[in-house]
Amino acid sequence: MSAEASEQVTDAELVARYRRDPHLFTAVHDRYYRDIYLYVAGRLDTQIAEDLAAETFLLAFDRRDRYDPERGDLRPWLFGIATNLIARHRRKETRHYKALARLGPEPVAEGHEDRVVTSVAAERMQPHLARALAALSGGERDVLLLVALGQLSYDEVAQALGVAVGTVGSRLSRARSKIIALMDKENARG
Repeated sequence: MSAEASEQVTDAELVARYRRDPHLFTAVHDRYYRDIYLYVAGRLDTQIAEDLAAETFLLAFDRRDRYDPERGDLRPWLFGIATNLIARHRRKETRHYKALARLGPEPVAEGHEDRVVTSVAAERMQPHLARALAALSGGERDVLLLVALGQLSYDEVAQALGVAVGTVGSRLSRARSKIIALMDKENARG
């Protein structure tokens, strides 16, 4: 199946095809790898992202017969697998955010004035944001980052995590409130 043809095929049709011919699972990889990689890279570092994105598709291939199209599309199913793999690395992720929080802003290279101002502001916020992310519960962090980095809808996040849409909304609301409160507290400190 060509890449062009796989773009026109729905997830349900794609599942039916790869169940008949497992070699067609590459179309799933081609369609969703970039999204999964970017999500994992946003949660962890790029080296781990390559490994976990690949492992996501390996697990999805191994579990392809367990995928139930009635429960939703392939994309949230794959994000759910990736999120579960990230959960295994959660302690490392938390240590990563805490380490980022301890780092001060890096010196900004000279350049265009707008770029410098933007870069300085982002660099100054990075340790505060990292501290705030580390303070969230795992569920809150998963929902927030699936929405922010994975750009999943509430329904897709619910499918990915196997929770109710209302749970997604409440976790996201709590996460946002905590982030805002912690960032305000950091800004008050100067």
